[in-house]
Amino acid sequence: MAWQPVGYDPDDFANRRHIGPSPEEMAEMLEVVGAPSLDALIDETVPASIRQKDSLSWPALTERELLARMRAVAARNRPLISLIGQGYYGTVTPPAIQRNILENPAWYTAYTPYQPEIAQGRLEALLNFQTMVSDLTGLPVANASLLDEATAAAEAMTMAQRSAKSKAKAFFVAEDCHPQTIAVIRTRAEPLGIHVLVGPPDSLVPSEVFGAIFQYPGTFGHLRDLTGDIDRLHAAGALAIVATDLLALTLLKEPGAMGADIAVGSAQRFGVPMGYGGPHAAFMSCRDSLKRAMPGRIVGVSVDARGNRAYRLALQTREQHIRREKATSNVCTAQALLAVMASMYAVFHGPKGLRAIAERVHIHTQRLARALQAAGARVSPSHFFDTITVEVGVGQAGILAAARAEGLNLRRIGTDRVGISLDETTDEQVLLRVLRTFGIDAAPPHRGNVAIPEDLLRTSSYLTHPVFHMNRAEAEMMRYMRRLSDRDLALDRAMIPLGSCTMKLNAAAEMIPLTWPEFANLHPFCPEDQAAGYREAIEDLSAKLCEITGYDAFSMQPNSGAQGEYAGLLTILRYHRARGDDQRRICLIPVSAHGTNPASAQMAGMEVVVVRSTSQGDVDLEDFRAKAAAAGDRLAACMITYPSTHGVFEDTLREVCDITHAHGGQVYLDGANMNALVGLVKPGLVGADVSHLNLHKTFAIPHGGGGPGMGPIGVKAHLAPYLPTDPRSGQAGAVSAAPFGSASILLISWAYCLLMGGAGLTQATKVAILSANYVAARLKDAYPILFAGNRGRVAHECILDTRPFAAHGITVEDIAKRLIDNGFHAPTMSWPVAGTLMVEPTESEPKAEIDRFIAAMLGIREEIAAVERGDWRVEESPLRRAPHTVQDLVADWDRPYSREQGCFPPGAFRVDKYWPPVGRVDNAYGDRNLVCICPPVEDYAQAAE
Repeated sequence: MAWQPVGYDPDDFANRRHIGPSPEEMAEMLEVVGAPSLDALIDETVPASIRQKDSLSWPALTERELLARMRAVAARNRPLISLIGQGYYGTVTPPAIQRNILENPAWYTAYTPYQPEIAQGRLEALLNFQTMVSDLTGLPVANASLLDEATAAAEAMTMAQRSAKSKAKAFFVAEDCHPQTIAVIRTRAEPLGIHVLVGPPDSLVPSEVFGAIFQYPGTFGHLRDLTGDIDRLHAAGALAIVATDLLALTLLKEPGAMGADIAVGSAQRFGVPMGYGGPHAAFMSCRDSLKRAMPGRIVGVSVDARGNRAYRLALQTREQHIRREKATSNVCTAQALLAVMASMYAVFHGPKGLRAIAERVHIHTQRLARALQAAGARVSPSHFFDTITVEVGVGQAGILAAARAEGLNLRRIGTDRVGISLDETTDEQVLLRVLRTFGIDAAPPHRGNVAIPEDLLRTSSYLTHPVFHMNRAEAEMMRYMRRLSDRDLALDRAMIPLGSCTMKLNAAAEMIPLTWPEFANLHPFCPEDQAAGYREAIEDLSAKLCEITGYDAFSMQPNSGAQGEYAGLLTILRYHRARGDDQRRICLIPVSAHGTNPASAQMAGMEVVVVRSTSQGDVDLEDFRAKAAAAGDRLAACMITYPSTHGVFEDTLREVCDITHAHGGQVYLDGANMNALVGLVKPGLVGADVSHLNLHKTFAIPHGGGGPGMGPIGVKAHLAPYLPTDPRSGQAGAVSAAPFGSASILLISWAYCLLMGGAGLTQATKVAILSANYVAARLKDAYPILFAGNRGRVAHECILDTRPFAAHGITVEDIAKRLIDNGFHAPTMSWPVAGTLMVEPTESEPKAEIDRFIAAMLGIREEIAAVERGDWRVEESPLRRAPHTVQDLVADWDRPYSREQGCFPPGAFRVDKYWPPVGRVDNAYGDRNLVCICPPVEDYAQAAE
């Protein structure tokens, strides 16, 4: 018999690893769907009028080829020892945290903890983060991470405006704040009509402002007691914000002790690499009276159905998905994974360890300052923590070059000074190399003195909770991190079928380069020639995204999807302003739009006009046409999502674009659903002018328990001159602290594109659409499919209508919690239509996992039927009692259904069953009794009893 080679390519990443269903399984799914082929299904689903004609061009790499390419690109970066400071510092990531958190899919593939029963581990870690921030800043309430220090400062400014008694329209910024912070504050202030005053702290006139922000320590190293300035602000009805450094606060008097109302900053130097700008967890803390005005997520403590302590996200009614244009912020993606890392760094070192690190950094800085002064250098300030400034006159360029020859980067300040910031990686050899840079051969003084005024030394305790005093042997740390991850359900355990959120595979090969030192250890403001590898990766990714979308240029600066929306709208407004159309401020937004859309428009200073949807979920064209005409020359933009948030390819896309353009507006197409478009439709070629892309959705960056994310924006050529500007300038136009946002995670999306190739990305889109239609076909008889296209097809997600069950007392929450017993995260709940479930299986899930989910949903439908028949009262049904814990299993059983039915419903694994650590969480109790720092140890003892 003639030898026949097998038709399997072990290096075919796209079709054999990333795409879940095998060709045989796809054939079975197509039969259920009723389509003769995958291409035929796509033809029935995606309108021919918008389909792209050309294929995506680049070939795929194997995993081995990818890693070789990444190694070569990494080698083009030159990570010198950074002494630039300016909010970014060298740090040591404890290997136990790197391996067990950063590189562990149990942590990086988890979703935002909106279903608290299956997120107790990450919620505890985030509560530790809040406790750490609250303790160190001396303010009682902290949130669970923002995007970066600059955007946290801008959020604090608008929070102060909402909360201050003063009705002044100006905001004061101390000139020694970091330049990137000043730039982002100016950007945020401009469309809101806030006048930003930048000057020396002594020039502050409290009666002229509603608030002020000070950097502590200052960007050039200065330490000031801000108590007097804060008292004067309070007397004028204004609020005081302090941008600060958590490591410094282990030694310095905390902002709360000075009377500060809000504190912000970055937790980067708590074990998170610089990564050429991110991602890093920012923080915010505030006085108790301001907590309901605070943006971002707050983790709180509540109780479950048995009265046991349980964590949850608190005060969620503040969030943009509920409040829309009335929201206080558009924060959606945060930096949860990095906040977890920072909190574990504090657990790992404890208060004594953190103080020891801070003392070593400060003493090294003091020794260096004395050595420079002894050699005749003019060094300032006289009081500092870790940063000094040296006057070098016309020799600045020579000093900077000499430093680079020593393998160091110093900070260029003006034309005649250099800045030097030390960190926990600084050792004796670094000090000697700095001195050689200045032509000094002598060693620094053997001992250092404290260069902090006595009245600025911290006297209060911090990190007193037992979690920060546990045995820090690696064995105990490893077990603690494992215990927390075991409480959670992430993508490494089961499918997460969240509509709109695209919880797809985050391939290991794409993640590996992140921790390589050539990528991890670059300062975002290092000389450009030292970041040639990053430039190559970012430029190639930009080119590929332009080819995918049909846009002409991309900005990689926005470091979340919601921030991408905001940046895109600002780009549109700058374009109108440049044309003399300052009056264009109206933004048309369909009622079905993402909650961040109206919130982003409000932040950009736009007037939101809501457009109706039809009964089929499409944009109501007549209403849209009428409101566009009414806006006339005041129309700035419309914001649409395509495919629609209802999971349907509408036929109205081109007409919506034409109407908007006819009235002089620009089309913002939300890229949240790009996973249904890549390789099939190019937004920039069907009428859209700008889109953001959620790289943490379509392009494989992990969700990380709520972040990190990236939201770069693509624009047509006429908008390119108005993209975000470099934050180093200090001028308005920047939206993030770093030029390329969270640059290090761009590598993941680049690797994803390289591994998949153009054909693989297109195939992924097609299979995502197949999987959603398969789910819809299997479940349509049990749950009505709320919306479908003209031929009865859905896009990459489908909406199951569970509202009819409300007549029998069954809520969508009952179904969501019952899915936990089946071993699944719930689909997106009550959005975009209240009382429904939006399901997105993605292309990554194999047919067996999709079938397991379908079995679970059909089993739940049978339980609903039992309630409908009167077999159970809804209060006594497994739906209302869900989720079931081990405690339920072993307790006295007085329920009308069996333990078997309660704990092992269809779809649940027998051997590897996921057991939620708590029962259904009482949300109302948590908001009535808000606790958002670690409970005292007595509470832990009571819970154990």
